[in-house]
Amino acid sequence: MITVRAGVPEDAAELVRLRELMFTAMQGGMVASGGSDAWKGLAESILRKELGEGGTGRFGVFVVDDADRPGRLAACAVGTLEQRLPAPGHPDGLFGFIFNICTDEAHRRRGYARACTEALLDWFDERGATRLDLHASVEGQQLYRSLGFHEHSVALSRTQLR
Repeated sequence: MITVRAGVPEDAAELVRLRELMFTAMQGGMVASGGSDAWKGLAESILRKELGEGGTGRFGVFVVDDADRPGRLAACAVGTLEQRLPAPGHPDGLFGFIFNICTDEAHRRRGYARACTEALLDWFDERGATRLDLHASVEGQQLYRSLGFHEHSVALSRTQLR
């Protein structure tokens, strides 16, 4: 049986480590060049705050511990709850965005990502989110489709330059 637990502030560094692994996997084994590692410190700081008592309650974080290495995580699923304006079909305007599902390479193909994602989906359900969005890697699409996700529409995005 897989034991999934809610993330705690002490997991922040490991969550950032898994996030970097996710980006590396999505970019064909290379993290985008030209960027600094400053994002890691900021991400860790945000996670520590959000997972602590002073957090907003808008972050859902679920993890599986690495049984062989205390203090390390085998997998995680992270998402945020966002308040938008209510609309038909979304009477409370609560939307979720899943943005960080990753399993350490040594622990893949054991159901950890599925277990963490199911816990995150339950978390969104408990809060009344009526729509959940995510961007899937090619490798992750089968998992997400099996959990009820489907292509919704063409997404357009704009990167704000500073």
